[in-house]
Amino acid sequence: MTHKIYVIHENSEWTEPLFKALDQLEVPYEDWFIHEGSIDLTEEPPEGIFYNRMSASSHTRNHRYSPELATAVIAWLEQHNRTVLNGSHALDLEINKARQYTALQKVGIQTPKTIVTVGKQQLIEAAHNMEKPFITKHNRAGKGLGVQLFHSIEALERYVYSHDFEEPIDGITLLQQYIESPDASITRCEFIDGKFFYAVQVDTSEGFELCPADACSIDDQFCMTTENTREKFQIISGFEHPIIQQYETFLNDNRIDFAGIEFIYDSDGNIFTYDVNTNTNYNSDAESKVNLYGMQEIANTLNRYLNKVY
Repeated sequence: MTHKIYVIHENSEWTEPLFKALDQLEVPYEDWFIHEGSIDLTEEPPEGIFYNRMSASSHTRNHRYSPELATAVIAWLEQHNRTVLNGSHALDLEINKARQYTALQKVGIQTPKTIVTVGKQQLIEAAHNMEKPFITKHNRAGKGLGVQLFHSIEALERYVYSHDFEEPIDGITLLQQYIESPDASITRCEFIDGKFFYAVQVDTSEGFELCPADACSIDDQFCMTTENTREKFQIISGFEHPIIQQYETFLNDNRIDFAGIEFIYDSDGNIFTYDVNTNTNYNSDAESKVNLYGMQEIANTLNRYLNKVY
């Protein structure tokens, strides 16, 4: 019997670079595209290594219930002691930013002040307890979904009761302290097998939707990776900072194997961590300039797990 790597996901474009890397290694794998389907919980799952790449933004691709189905699939796998990388706890944090923030704070990582709200009036009332300016964002999101900047409560109220208001898919809108970057950039730290791989500086001058995947530059008009006066994604050579050790502790405590964690510096040089992406992607243009390739390294890691377990 040939043991395989099983990739759990709902976005073929984001997964294609990984499959190419696995093909180059000649590693057997199976594509578990989770959108609709069924599982019999009384049956045994196949043997193999399972890698969860389920995305919080699946509903934007008409895969509304993919994360819910994935939670059942992963619970089934874990109940049978299969090796699941980025397992149930990682998925829980992927689709719940409020849970991300509490988990980050637990290990001493500073996050922006955040108020969790359900209901339009409750959102507006919460803004009275937030310094201006502030932002809104969706609790289950990805690619910067629902991120809006407001300089007054009146502006928020006009937005909330307009046709432009974006209803969050789980009903939860986050109200968050706005951290202004002195150079209009954020830093994203990539981790593979729980260890730091590289940091990339991301230009935010053109907006908040910052998916690094190459497919985003083609399909998502607001997720621009090209046609900019400066490079959108630039890997930082030799990045070192004490936050890296804190992030590795956080990932270990929360059983997260692969992640991109984003932070922003304020004008005083303080770091605020605001997003954990367990379904991480990489920008090939930025990687080619430093000869570091995230998907290749993930493929190598999956292959090591396959050889170690079987």
